Amino acid sequence: MIDLRLLREDPDRVRASQRARGEDVALVDALLSADERRRSSGVRFDELRAEQKSLGKLIGRATGDEKAELLKRAEQLKADVKAADAERDAADTETQELLLKLSNLVHPDVPVGGEEDFVTLETHGTIRDFAAEGFEPKDHLELGQLLGAIDVERGAKVSGSRFYFLTGVGALLELALVNAAMAQATAAGFTPMLTPALVRPQSMAGTGFLGQAAQDVYHLDKDDLYLVGTSEVALAAYHMDEILEADKLPLRYAGFSPCFRREAGSHGKDTRGIFRVHQFDKVEMFSYVTPEESQEEHRRLLEWEKQWLTSLELPFRVIDVASGDLGSSAARKYDCEAWIPTQGKYRELTSTSDCTEFQSRRLQIRVREDKKVRPLATLNGTLCAVPRTIVAILENHQQPDGSVRVPEVLRPYLGGREILEPVAK
Repeated sequence: MIDLRLLREDPDRVRASQRARGEDVALVDALLSADERRRSSGVRFDELRAEQKSLGKLIGRATGDEKAELLKRAEQLKADVKAADAERDAADTETQELLLKLSNLVHPDVPVGGEEDFVTLETHGTIRDFAAEGFEPKDHLELGQLLGAIDVERGAKVSGSRFYFLTGVGALLELALVNAAMAQATAAGFTPMLTPALVRPQSMAGTGFLGQAAQDVYHLDKDDLYLVGTSEVALAAYHMDEILEADKLPLRYAGFSPCFRREAGSHGKDTRGIFRVHQFDKVEMFSYVTPEESQEEHRRLLEWEKQWLTSLELPFRVIDVASGDLGSSAARKYDCEAWIPTQGKYRELTSTSDCTEFQSRRLQIRVREDKKVRPLATLNGTLCAVPRTIVAILENHQQPDGSVRVPEVLRPYLGGREILEPVAK
């Protein structure tokens, strides 16, 4: 959530942010009104309580008719205090509910617009010319079936559409990717974490995933627990309700977990293969820093993502995501999109978001510095979303016979294997 003081002092900035996101601008005025009622009712409650205490002292010294009048006033005050308390609580509840609906403030340098209004910041690698090489590329599913690596038919039989099995070298390739990603993150100073896949409502709400993203979340009604769509949720809530010492920052974690997404609204999109699925594994970077360090940390996370994709020898580009395509908690977001040959376009493989103080305020995570306590900043960055990375590797490193060259960084984790060979039928 944002700082209410900022809202009061510069409501136009908040309105502009809402407008840039394509979200409800009227929410700002409704929140200002509720906050004013909360503060004024709080003042009235304090005044009435002070009068009530003073009256109590007078009653103790009064006698006769004077005491009777004071007792009568005391009864009225009791009712007034109760009413003011209820009014204050109602206004406070309304303020908090409205505040939770308000997205993070968009960074002023973010391009304004919708999904297609991103700005390309840089491109890396060389896109292969398969025509010049004399063959037409196969898509990842055909390659996966030739290699005995992907089985979507049995995935659908067992669990339904958008589920899959990774088999044989497919399973080994996932493990290689996870281990290589964790090795890079550990070398960069991240603490490896295996995180829970089920979290409480306050953890999910605190990270901002019960707002605009709620339609993609799986909820277990009987247990009132949520399946995470990213280990970001557990990593953000890891220090919930804690005060961290400034000299311990930055804190950096690399979480591995299964991820679950309904993919609501994606009907008809990416239905072939494993690019868009309901369950997948992911290695996620997460940082806690002071607010002053968040933009620099954001650039560091992006550099680590670029290092990873470069090590996989994939052609990719970096985009500055437009305001209307930001998640509610992100002030700014960079995506790294790998080239997918059979689609003839770049597709998102990793992303990194600067959430500034938005999540820490919701989760009550603060930093103590020079005896002062204040909210800190949180950031996240995908290092390896496994299925999409497998898609990019298979398609970009395929050979004419259906075999796939293994990027050098993964070979130690695949027993030194340099080529994934088609299996005999």
